[in-house]
Amino acid sequence: MDSKIQQLTEAIYNEGIQKARDEADDILKKAHQKAAQIEEEAQKAAVSVMADTRKKAQEFKNHVDSELRMTINQAISAMKQQVASLVSMNVIQPPVKETFADKEYLKSLINGIVKGWMEKESFDMNVILPEGDKATMEKFFKQSLAAEMNKGLEFSFSPDVRTGFKIGPADGSYLISFTDDDFLNFLKAYLRPKTSHLLFGEEK
Repeated sequence: MDSKIQQLTEAIYNEGIQKARDEADDILKKAHQKAAQIEEEAQKAAVSVMADTRKKAQEFKNHVDSELRMTINQAISAMKQQVASLVSMNVIQPPVKETFADKEYLKSLINGIVKGWMEKESFDMNVILPEGDKATMEKFFKQSLAAEMNKGLEFSFSPDVRTGFKIGPADGSYLISFTDDDFLNFLKAYLRPKTSHLLFGEEK
């Protein structure tokens, strides 16, 4: 009797031990599977993050490269324009300055413009000259353009006009400027594309 009870007890004990082992093995198996799944998901996430990082880094590099190319091209273009302007100014500035310093030439130029203008226009006209030229110009124009002055031509002298002259209707509605700076700017704008072409082989 005691032997049967002992056998039964051992059987129950062994069954319990085995069941506990099986449950422990199952828990460990599931834990290993879960850990493997977590590791796999972590690896996939890491690969995705790295791919996204590489993509963004490449996009940033492309953007920086594009900005650098644009900035360099703009700097080169600006430098070429400055060089062309300097070359143009060195070519045209001396003769233009010399021309506007020639009082006889200016007298002739103003004479021609005034007479041509007043033949075609009916309104009164005003010519503004440099204040510093009053002594040499006033007497000359009173003699050479006396007929035009009787028809409404006026002469005035201003410290704001340094060289050349300005001309327009007596009502001051507009003025056309004939100064050395005006001619320099006009000629510079005209010559700069040709200078750029000669210097750099391109029109600007």
